[in-house]
Amino acid sequence: MPSPRSADHSAAPSPQRGTVDALITQTRRLRGGIAAVRRDTTADLSGTANEPQLRWQRALCDLAVHHLDDLGQHLDQLREGLPSERSVEASVEASVEAKEARETGHADEPAQGRRSPGSAAAARPLAPGSLLNRVGSAEWNLLTDEVTWSDELCQIFGRAPEEGGLSLDELPSWVVADDQPVLTAMVTDCLVDGKPIDGEFRVVRADDSVRTVHLAGEPVLGGDGSTASMWAVLRDVSELRRSERAVRESRDSLQRQRHIARTERRLAVELHEAVLPPWRGSAPLAHGGRPTATALDAAAHYFPAANSALIGGDWYDALELPDGGTLLSVGDLTGHGVAATSGMAMVLGAVRGMAVAGIAPGPLMARLNQLLDASSQPALGSAVCGRYDPATRTLVWSQAGHPAPLLFRDGTGRTLLPPAGVLLGGTTGATYAQAEEPLEPGDLLLLHAGGLAKDSSVTAERLLGLAPRFAAARGTRECVRVVAEEFDDERREGDACVLLAMVG
Repeated sequence: MPSPRSADHSAAPSPQRGTVDALITQTRRLRGGIAAVRRDTTADLSGTANEPQLRWQRALCDLAVHHLDDLGQHLDQLREGLPSERSVEASVEASVEAKEARETGHADEPAQGRRSPGSAAAARPLAPGSLLNRVGSAEWNLLTDEVTWSDELCQIFGRAPEEGGLSLDELPSWVVADDQPVLTAMVTDCLVDGKPIDGEFRVVRADDSVRTVHLAGEPVLGGDGSTASMWAVLRDVSELRRSERAVRESRDSLQRQRHIARTERRLAVELHEAVLPPWRGSAPLAHGGRPTATALDAAAHYFPAANSALIGGDWYDALELPDGGTLLSVGDLTGHGVAATSGMAMVLGAVRGMAVAGIAPGPLMARLNQLLDASSQPALGSAVCGRYDPATRTLVWSQAGHPAPLLFRDGTGRTLLPPAGVLLGGTTGATYAQAEEPLEPGDLLLLHAGGLAKDSSVTAERLLGLAPRFAAARGTRECVRVVAEEFDDERREGDACVLLAMVG
């Protein structure tokens, strides 16, 4: 809105209507695009894990819509001949008449036909929420103490037009205490230093509602060059600031959640790596460190999930026991993150402790089931656990809702027949059977946890298809490399691992 100083200059030509219509069309099209983005965002992001990001994106879209709504209404004004333009003309006329009155000594006489700023806009009904309802003008005459407010400004302050405007002395009492120094500084800059002013403050209306008002004003100089009055345009920017605040709060919430997620993911990874055996390649397992013809050569590989946030409770273990036997175990707990990895650490510690104590795989599984069933953080798990006796080359094993081990011999592979066993933590008092499998020198056992393949139903079939390559491999290290080459490119929904053990 131009200031009264423009009265000394010729009016700028009105913009071409076709140009304004084109801008209005572009603005509406852009607003529709923003609305579509908001709908797509809502459809694509579902679930509590994405809620902060969803709120942030919604808030950004809402803020953009507020800006476009304001732009569209400004352009509508421009196209319609601008009622505010007529208000400015009225304000200019009033300022010019007041100046003439002061110069002729008739400042106290009412000017004939004088209109208050905004009277032309007030003559036509305004739609609720219209931009015109949120923009008003005011003038404070320092020579006559006259206060002239448009009806729209009265509406912003929650005052009836007949109540009139507030004087510069009364105005601070309507302003939030923290913002009063801001208003005082702006008024001082304008009236004392003759500077244009631009700033915001919050107003407490009679109904205790708070509105944020943006004020842009400048001094109107008298004939002697001193400030005769202050003229200003005030705009209610409450909704705009509320949208901006929502964007900031949702952005901060999203950043906090991402920081927490990164921290939890790092802790989960560190815990996972600390608990699992430190070896990844070939690890000879022989009592007392003396490899024998019946010793096992073990190697393992961990396959991360496609999404790094989905580190879970998968484990593998090969542990030499005090009696000369070897514990082989692979398992998986439900869940992801720190909770899953801490649960995995508890379960793996229990498995190791019971195996060292000499508990056989079947009873071991039953006790593990009791442990999960009584845990303060209930979880389900699957596992396969075997004890290899090098003296007899026999594997005694048990399983709890887990894929059975695969046995490779002489270039072919087969799935071991699983003994009965249900998921861990699912049934109180469950019992678990055991099976025995005699092994021969050169036999390769493969135990796996999680979904190595995206389609878990074909995992065993694909692994068995690697039998010729296993037969040509020299040791478990090369066998692990074969499995990694086969499954590393899979887009798994979770992590997985594989443990291979070869009879020496």
